[in-house]
Amino acid sequence: MRLLPAQVKDRQGWAEDIQVAFQAQGISPSKSNLCAVLAVTEQESTFNADPQVPNLGRIAREEIDRRAARLHVPRLLVDGALSTPSANGKTYQQRLLAVRSEKQLSALYDEVIGGLPLGRSLLGGLNPVRTGGPMQVSVDFAEQHAKGYPYDHPGSIRQEVFSRRGGMYFGITHLLGYPTHYQRQLYRFADFNAGWYASRNAAFQAALSRASGVPLALDGDLIAPGAIMPGTTEQAARKLGAKLGLRNPQIRAQLEKENDLALEETELYRKVFSLAEAKAGKPLPRAVLPGIELKSPKITRKLTTAWFAGRVDERYQRCMKR
Repeated sequence: MRLLPAQVKDRQGWAEDIQVAFQAQGISPSKSNLCAVLAVTEQESTFNADPQVPNLGRIAREEIDRRAARLHVPRLLVDGALSTPSANGKTYQQRLLAVRSEKQLSALYDEVIGGLPLGRSLLGGLNPVRTGGPMQVSVDFAEQHAKGYPYDHPGSIRQEVFSRRGGMYFGITHLLGYPTHYQRQLYRFADFNAGWYASRNAAFQAALSRASGVPLALDGDLIAPGAIMPGTTEQAARKLGAKLGLRNPQIRAQLEKENDLALEETELYRKVFSLAEAKAGKPLPRAVLPGIELKSPKITRKLTTAWFAGRVDERYQRCMKR
């Protein structure tokens, strides 16, 4: 509890929620791990379990319209649904524009799809809230990692994400719930923003680019998301296939370990680094900050994963000195 910033309210409550998450997941409560959690939480919400977002209602409506257009839901139907009077007499549109936090917005959206005759079929896939809670963890991530959640909860995992206990539990899972060989927490901070092993994968892409001569974006995505055809990283690896002694199916199968520590035990990983280091004449790093520009309806200026990781690391270093 002494590591918490001085301005945090209900320090005992925060400390207990963090302790339960560490114990339930078997994560070591080392000073480094605790400071990593506190640094991310401070960066994402300044220890506010339900942080407010300026202009959230307007942002949410614009996002609903964008997602509706992608799913070919007519704007007229969305307008009609949101113009319906709700239980308190105001229309759902009026209440939408008045929300101030993602927890309020998600609850309102659940009410909309549950309260309208065609709400679920019309709007069920358009909930604009994808992250929430004090660590701003992804709702999808929480739903995928709900096994072992230590609390009884009458509602959904989505609703738990917006509680302090749930937000901290799943945020800690995302930050510390996977093994790495990183020498610095900085790379976990980048992964928290870009996805598990993004920093490790970006270093592999850098080595692959050096070995193959193919320019690659260091984004941490080794397999093109949702694509059947090989992406640029896989194409570069195939170019080295003869030197590596690997056929295309073997390369694909090993790249598919991009979200697992086991990638580092594959022939592809070891041989690419061997070729790249021979070419460079020196050892190459096994982790680098991914070069990703952050995109979200809530972000109004140009930010990157490296910026995020650096800001969190500054907070982490201050915590380690406390």
